[in-house]
Amino acid sequence: MKIRSKRYQELKKLVEPGKLYSSDEALELVTKTANTKFDASVEIHFTLGIDPKKQEQMVRGTVSLPYGTGQKKKIAVFAPEKKQKEAKDAGAYLVGGEELIEEIKKTGKCDFDLALATPEMMKSLSKIAKILGPKGLMPNPKNETITADPKKTIEELSKGKITFKSDEFGCLHQVIGKVSLEKEKLLANLKTFLEAVKKAKPSETKGIFIKNITICSSMGPGIRIKE
Repeated sequence: MKIRSKRYQELKKLVEPGKLYSSDEALELVTKTANTKFDASVEIHFTLGIDPKKQEQMVRGTVSLPYGTGQKKKIAVFAPEKKQKEAKDAGAYLVGGEELIEEIKKTGKCDFDLALATPEMMKSLSKIAKILGPKGLMPNPKNETITADPKKTIEELSKGKITFKSDEFGCLHQVIGKVSLEKEKLLANLKTFLEAVKKAKPSETKGIFIKNITICSSMGPGIRIKE
């Protein structure tokens, strides 16, 4: 059983057990319970009414948060040589073609947070699908990570566009900003993301889709919110 620190236990006392807070109230509490020495992220966590074992019920999509997440993601781009320079110039962390695929196949290492690929590279990427797939890194048209214009996609991501995907337990986790961001901007990000998740509901899912929503700061206690 995980033992929480005294700091966490004290912060948790600020959250009323069992209460469903409004988004506005919850964000006030997130700020109060974020007493780390660094600029903590604000996280949102969903428990979804899906069957995670069924591929057709996986929840995934893209959305542009109006004020970004405040995080800089390491983006890998798999592209032919003619598109590699523009991807690097746009800010890609790692760029390559067949040689990069072979390196990952050999080492199994994926030191990046998001992968983009041009359509012509997808056949070659199948060689490392079993490495990228379990990590949620395999490019997919549904979350717009297969692109003929990696430069444009990288620029959109740097302006606040994010991709999201439910996990193997039927949950969804996303950073929606930093504690230092003004509450009104965090609220706008939260509402935008919530609407995107609702729109991503699979048609095969029956019953209650969103069972629970919790927000928190990094290392802070969870605060349940209403839809």
